Parts: sequence; structure tokens; C-alpha cells
Amino acid sequence: MTNKDNYCVIMGGGIGSRFWPFSRKTLPKQFLDFFGTGRSLLQQTFDRFQKVIPTENILIVTNAMYADLVKKQLPEVNEKQILLEPARRNTAPCIAWASYHIRALNPNANIVVAPSDHLILKEDEFLAAIEKGLDFVSHSEKLLTLGIKPNRPETGYGYIQIAEPAGDNFYKVKTFTEKPELELAKVFVESGEFYWNSGLFMWNVNSIIKASESLLPELTSKLAPGKEIYATDGEKAFIEENFPACPNVSIDFGIMEKADNVYVSLGDFGWSDLGTWGSLYDLSDRDQEGNVSLKCHSLLYNSKDNMVVLPKGKLAVIDGLEGYLIAESENVLLICRKDEEHSIRKYVNDTQIQLGDDYI
Repeated sequence: MTNKDNYCVIMGGGIGSRFWPFSRKTLPKQFLDFFGTGRSLLQQTFDRFQKVIPTENILIVTNAMYADLVKKQLPEVNEKQILLEPARRNTAPCIAWASYHIRALNPNANIVVAPSDHLILKEDEFLAAIEKGLDFVSHSEKLLTLGIKPNRPETGYGYIQIAEPAGDNFYKVKTFTEKPELELAKVFVESGEFYWNSGLFMWNVNSIIKASESLLPELTSKLAPGKEIYATDGEKAFIEENFPACPNVSIDFGIMEKADNVYVSLGDFGWSDLGTWGSLYDLSDRDQEGNVSLKCHSLLYNSKDNMVVLPKGKLAVIDGLEGYLIAESENVLLICRKDEEHSIRKYVNDTQIQLGDDYI
């Protein structure tokens, strides 16, 4: 029996530019089926949380341009469960709006906030951690995040330093560090005190609103005046007028790094945020030479440690390449070194400036 006070907010409004050209502005990565399962990352996320959260308590927050995509992929969700952002303003405004909306529905709500594009391989362990975490935050004003034990010095993730234990695998958070340089990431991993920030959060609705109003007054001054309007017919107009004026700030920087009541639950459930081509490479089956081919056929000669992603039915014949990403989608072919994939955002920006939105 699922707890009617438990809610889930799935954040699904990002563009996923680090996965360009596979992830495009009109069809970002959360709406794509990466592994041929027949379900997109968004659908898999919804399926996962539906096992522990009442279906009617799962909200999708996304950009207005993706409204039809969400409705098509999640027909189980009614329109009132889809919150459409009129502008991209990062995760803190997204979470603040969803929190005010949920409080109007249920002032006792406990909320799990999750990105729409994560991969979870050990689902049972993950869902057990979610249920335990929601119970943990229901009894206090604690803000909880899930921490993942790092297996490499990754610069694309935030890091959590743990302090004293709070019982049952919960720990007080000592510091939050957002996406460190490589040398610092190496120190973090070697110390054994740091865990990856999964970007999955849990809290009671009143706890997160209190923290937001205390630490992000510039943000909540735009959204708090609508407290009598949320979950009514007037909400859409209020949000369209006020949401674009919210500051562009992440929940990590705006609240989690500054609050003194942040805790972490440590877990190992085969987690990946699928944020980069490199993370997808790490999760994919490889041939004897370390090559990965997705969606297409490939013949590789004198080549190793490459990743080839072409439209279904295409053949790639490659000779003499090592450590490259070859990705084609629609009207774009990208060829770059795998260890230079951090430059993809630059490629996207340059393409947009020089050639316009047709290739983005």
C-alpha cells in the first residue's frame, strides 16, 4: 500500500546538450530509448517510482515545448500532473514551484525529487532507499540526498563529504562541492569521505519551502505570493507571469550547499546519471577491442576503444581509429575524441551561432 502523503517530482525539462547530436532541442535525451528497451528514460523513471508512489502523486515538471511529448509518452498522467515551465530557470525554481503546488494539494506531503534521465540497475535496492528516505524526512525538517560511492575521479558530478552518522546509513553532510577539477576529484575519491551527489532529493514539503524562503528569497518572492492560487485554474497565468523572473540557480548551489540541515543516505544501486557519452560507453557492451556500437552495424579494423552510434540500419566501416566517438543523428555527424567530449557544448554553441537552430 503506497503512502498517500508521498509525492514524486520528476524533472524533465533539460536539453541534454552533452549528448548532442543524439539528444536534440526538439527531442532531448529523457525522451529517448537508449538501450532498445522500448521505454524512454522518462518512461523508465516513471515506471520505477510508480511502484512506491501513488500514480496520481507523480508530477512531471518540464518545459512547455515538451508538453505533447510528455503526454504521448506518459498517457497514465493527467494534465494536472504536468507542470509546464514557460522558461528554463534551472532546478531551484523548478523544485520551488513544484513544492508550492504540492503543498496546496497536501500540506503534509513528503517529496522525492528525481531527474528524468538516470539509469538505475538495482531497482529493488533503490526503491527500498527511497521508501526509507521518505520515512526519514517525514519526521523532521531534514533535507536528504542520496549519495553514491564513487568508483573513479569524475569531474561531471558534485561531491558530498559526510560527517557524523545519524543512524541507519544516514549521515550529516559536512560539505557539498559542485563538479571539482580532476586533481581535486582524485583527492576526494582517495579520501573515502566523499560520495557522488546523485541529484535525487527527499524532504517534507514544509521543510523545503522553509529552506527556500530562507536561503533564496529572491526566488521565493516571485513564487510565494501565489500560495492561494496554486492547484487552481489561476496557477498557469500566475506562473507564466512570474516564473521567467526567477533567478537561474541550481538546488545544489542555492540550498544544499548552504543549508545546515542536509543529510545523505548512502547507497549502491547501479546508478548512472547518463550525463555524457562517456557514461553511456561505460554502461555498454564492448567487443574484445573495447569498441561499442549502438543501434547500428559496424565493422572495425585496427580500431579500439571507440563508440559508434548511428541510425538503425546504417553500417559503419572504420579502420585505424582509437578512442573516438562517432555519432550521427538526422542531419548531424559528430566525430571527436572520446576524451574531448567536454567540448561538445562548445560544438553545439558554435553550430547554433554559425548555422542556426536547424542542427541543434
